[in-house]
Amino acid sequence: MASPSQLQFDDLDSDPTLINDDLRPTNSDQRTFSGLEMASLWVGLVVGVPSYYLAGSLVDLGMSWWQGIATVVAANIILLVPLVLTGHPGTRYGISFPVLARSSFGIRGAHIPTLLRALVGCGWYGIESWIGGEAIFLLLPKTIKESFFSQPVSWLGTSPLEFACFIAFWLAQLGIVWKGIDGIRDLEKYSAPILILLTSCLLIWSYIKAGGFGHMLSLSSRLSSSEFWSLFFPSLTANISFWATLALNIPDFTRYAKSQKDQIIGQSGLPIFMGAFTFVGLAVTSSTKVIFGNVISNPIQLLGQIGGVFTKILAILGISLATITTNIAANVVAPANALVNLSPSNFTFRKGAILTALLGIAFQPWRLLQSSESFVNTWLVGYSALLGPIGGIILVDYYLIQRTNLSIKDLYSSSPGGAYYYSGGFNLAAIGALIIGILPVIPGFLQKVEILSTIPNAFIIIYNNAWFFSFFLAGILYWLISSLKGRQNNHQLRTPLLPDTP
Repeated sequence: MASPSQLQFDDLDSDPTLINDDLRPTNSDQRTFSGLEMASLWVGLVVGVPSYYLAGSLVDLGMSWWQGIATVVAANIILLVPLVLTGHPGTRYGISFPVLARSSFGIRGAHIPTLLRALVGCGWYGIESWIGGEAIFLLLPKTIKESFFSQPVSWLGTSPLEFACFIAFWLAQLGIVWKGIDGIRDLEKYSAPILILLTSCLLIWSYIKAGGFGHMLSLSSRLSSSEFWSLFFPSLTANISFWATLALNIPDFTRYAKSQKDQIIGQSGLPIFMGAFTFVGLAVTSSTKVIFGNVISNPIQLLGQIGGVFTKILAILGISLATITTNIAANVVAPANALVNLSPSNFTFRKGAILTALLGIAFQPWRLLQSSESFVNTWLVGYSALLGPIGGIILVDYYLIQRTNLSIKDLYSSSPGGAYYYSGGFNLAAIGALIIGILPVIPGFLQKVEILSTIPNAFIIIYNNAWFFSFFLAGILYWLISSLKGRQNNHQLRTPLLPDTP
């Protein structure tokens, strides 16, 4: 049976400035992702160094081991709802996130949410590439790592040698991008069992060497009840923000799913995968206190400490594979598609991917990873203020305004009479709701980056719950404005310009 996208779409009616091969709805032959392959995508995304840090960073801030893991799992259960809901139009209509955004923001206004999502993706691309570069640094001989080039340079913020390793890994990833979505699917599918095996080996090694997980189980909370709750909500927001990026552009992947059942089943394992892998990260990290006498939270440094040529080679392969599977799927696809949507005639997926990689360097990821505080409260919480309102607006538009019924023809039409042309291609209601959703979070962010010294306590609470606050504020405001506009338009349609003639 033909999909809705095939029934409603005709290339001949499309504006060439709104379509190319990367933006065209997928056909039945391209819909090859099964539930297992969607689950493999998430395994590849989850198994990586940043996920390894998550529960451990919360324990560093005072939580007990189980509180840290429970916070991560709770955040991902919450996030699963927008993931599945936003994935629905991708599977139903075969459209990517930039095309879906045209429904709510307008055919031109869609550039605003897609470029904001791209900005966050570029930042994450830099972070993941830096982690991969650290794996290369681990492989280098000791004499090179202790040379003059390994000394930090103040203006650079790191050493020339580590920066060179970062660039080497950065370059290595670009080759995989050239294969497009099929290459990404194969990479994730075949990498998933390897990553699960390597993770299990690391967990078993730490258990045997430390004589069990007694040290981890003894990590009790160092917080009072009020201190815990003041940490819990910003931590919950930060962990939701971790995959809030994918919760927006998940249609970029679900458009290739065989059915709604496959996309839902494939994504349902996310809380389990995140809970299991953050448990591994915390268990192994806490075991290093027993094994080595000091805590080693960085898995790359840990693998270097274990020593042995075979271990180092395995470490390089494992960390590189984990980093690449996360980085390409999570941080290249969305920015590249956003750039294609910006100018289909000038950008292809490949060109967009190269520009994404270049912007990843500009983010200076080595500075973002300097401490748990900056990683959790500045980076993760900060960008959630950008993504929360976009997600709220898109879901309200698709489910409450459009009632899940989209005109595929109008999504690719620049005709003033098109359903998504709005005001010159911009939906001012969505743009206004987005701005209002972001504004209340800005004071808290400025305080975190030390531009403002003091702010009212209300703004601190808003910032600590940035994703929730901006998601619901923008979504509800957009629904109210759109409903009011709809009633006004209906009234205008019922009121003729000239009186009826007898």
